[in-house]
Amino acid sequence: MRRRLIQSTLAVVLVVIAVFGVSLVIVETRTITNSAQERVDSEAVRLVSIVDSRILGDERVSADVLRDQVADGRYALIDIPGREPIEIGERPTGDVIHSEEEGDQGETVTVEEPRSSVTREVGRTLLIIAAVALLAVAAAVLLAVRQANRLASPLTDLAQTAERLGSGDPRPRHKRYGVPELDRVADVLDASAERIARMLTAERRLAADASHQLRTPLTALSMRLEEITLTDDPDTVKEEATIALTQVERLTDVVERLLTNSRDPRTGSAVSFDLDEVIKQQLEEWRPAYRSAGRAIVSSGKRHLRAVGTPGAVAQVLAALIENSLMHGGGTVALRTRVTGNQAVIEVTDEGPGIPVDLGARIFERAISGRNSTGIGLAVARDLAEADGGRLEMLQLQPPVFGLFLSRTPLKSVPSGSERRTVR
Repeated sequence: MRRRLIQSTLAVVLVVIAVFGVSLVIVETRTITNSAQERVDSEAVRLVSIVDSRILGDERVSADVLRDQVADGRYALIDIPGREPIEIGERPTGDVIHSEEEGDQGETVTVEEPRSSVTREVGRTLLIIAAVALLAVAAAVLLAVRQANRLASPLTDLAQTAERLGSGDPRPRHKRYGVPELDRVADVLDASAERIARMLTAERRLAADASHQLRTPLTALSMRLEEITLTDDPDTVKEEATIALTQVERLTDVVERLLTNSRDPRTGSAVSFDLDEVIKQQLEEWRPAYRSAGRAIVSSGKRHLRAVGTPGAVAQVLAALIENSLMHGGGTVALRTRVTGNQAVIEVTDEGPGIPVDLGARIFERAISGRNSTGIGLAVARDLAEADGGRLEMLQLQPPVFGLFLSRTPLKSVPSGSERRTVR
């Protein structure tokens, strides 16, 4: 493209130079020729006038007297009746510029100039025109190269940007070129890069959340299945199988919840449910793991509380807090329920060393962990709580106390224009 731009620009400049150059040469040649003829005619008229005046005044008319009146390089012939012709200068040969005038006293004056003088002057003019043309071509080349670089370099950059997007590097460049059409393409590519970056981030987040959230249900399910394989008691097998099926249902709910949140984190299916049932389920699910670790998990507080939310999501939040206490805490883990205002609160605490002060304000950020864990669980738990209109907060650092706040009154969605806001 760069070569084509340069060639097209030079072609236009050369055509313009050719048209105007040829026209200028023709005009200048005619002008120089006419000017030379006018000079010769003027000199002949002037000599006739001088000769007339001297004849009338009975003054001597000779070559010595008139020599100064004839320009160098010209030839003059004065023919006076009854006298010898007077010649001034050397008569040129070949093609000449000729002028002849007759005076009032019958004399004839002839002035000639070699046409080679005109040819030399035309040649000098042609050299000047050629030099100007060369300068114009050089300036056109520089301008064409600059313009080609200005247009081709942005296209190269845009092609590289598109190639980076195709190779999985969605970083926008935010580079503009001062050309409206190219800047528009750059805007579109940057917007596409940002969309791709958001999509990749969402996919990576979904993969990380899924691997983290599915690990706990799968571990609990495998423990139940191991219990079934180690016992011959039909009642025990039936009980464990029932619990395993419940965990499979919860596992399915976890997957559906993750997929729903990946599309729209504010999409929920909040209903009024019994908190005791969810807490009881979590105690049964986690008690074997705590028993294996030589620890206990208990519940206390206000009973028969009802809250508004998605039971599966609340169970995932509690599972994340319980697992966090199992991995990082110590002693007995306690789940306490209480009421504050129009909210039901579930507090999860343990007897461990607590959370370092420097991590306290960032504990819910992704990839933030006090130990070598993923740092995803608490971030996902907060997202799940907020999706149903609740909130998850850290109430105390040492010993650690986390509080899950859930509304006790159903929420209504009221449309406002193209947006919706949630009101009680």
